[in-house]
Amino acid sequence: MSSVTVFVGLDYHQAFVQACIMDAEGRVLSNRKCANSAAALLEAVEPYGPLVAAAIESCCGAADLAEELVAGGWQVSLAHAGYVHKVKQSPDKTDWSDARLLADLLRVGYLPKVWLPPAGLRQLRHVVRHRQQLAQARRNAKLRVTALLRAERVEFTGSRWTKSWIQAVRTGAALGEQGRWVVNQLLDEIDHLQRRIAVVEERLEALTADDPFVAALRNLNGIGLVTAVTLRAELGTMSRFRSGKQVARFCGLTPRNASSGLKQADAGLIKAGNAALRALLIEAAHRLMRHDPRWHQLGLTLRLRGKPGSVAAAAVANRWVRWLYHQLLPLAA
Repeated sequence: MSSVTVFVGLDYHQAFVQACIMDAEGRVLSNRKCANSAAALLEAVEPYGPLVAAAIESCCGAADLAEELVAGGWQVSLAHAGYVHKVKQSPDKTDWSDARLLADLLRVGYLPKVWLPPAGLRQLRHVVRHRQQLAQARRNAKLRVTALLRAERVEFTGSRWTKSWIQAVRTGAALGEQGRWVVNQLLDEIDHLQRRIAVVEERLEALTADDPFVAALRNLNGIGLVTAVTLRAELGTMSRFRSGKQVARFCGLTPRNASSGLKQADAGLIKAGNAALRALLIEAAHRLMRHDPRWHQLGLTLRLRGKPGSVAAAAVANRWVRWLYHQLLPLAA
């Protein structure tokens, strides 16, 4: 049995895993389908040596399999699927070639790696993203109510979505019979979603009650439970980043350069990262500019320089996240 590290590329599918085993010189020792289980993969690779470095594209289910393989003694890296695709030199796609590419990139040190979050954090992400989906459904229902009111040319005074406003909409004589029925159906749906969101938030409160990362965030002005637990779920720990600038880029808050030749220009924020996380941080920036003197002053300075409110909020979010990196870096994962 060899003591030299072998490199394994795993092309993950729900039904099976294509495993390419490669030696340090780049020779393919085996490339075949295995059952989608850690035991089957460990057994398939065992004859080629005890030291195994493996790469698997980050996709649904891959993290759990990677953790099981790590427990079996392998060194496992998650690969960024988008960047791996760009490295391919052929338009053809087969499981055989994809697994081989992963093994080869890992062997030469060019694998675009992503962080493997621990199991507890992956479980927290499930709850956080479930709340995001419920909140999006509530937002869509509200938009449908306002669209129907606009279609019926109905005007209601007062602040929207207060109890008095909702009651006025439910009983409004200006709405047609069918329009009122649809609006009441939507308002009932919004009320139901609101109760479900409250249940999820209670669960998030319990899950993060002893989390120092979340506690530190909630002690900051303008930061509540939802922002804190979302940052915890998506960022995990600050120690996995090299700088605050890298955190801001991960959150999609970095300006995108669109320079070419003599033209020097920015083109808004980069189109990368978690869109829901970026939106949440920009909403947080609006609150920070209202409640925290430091960020209020920065936002005011940008507005006085002629920057639109949306640009000022994005800039504040960028600077706040970079500042936050240094505040939370000492905290353990």
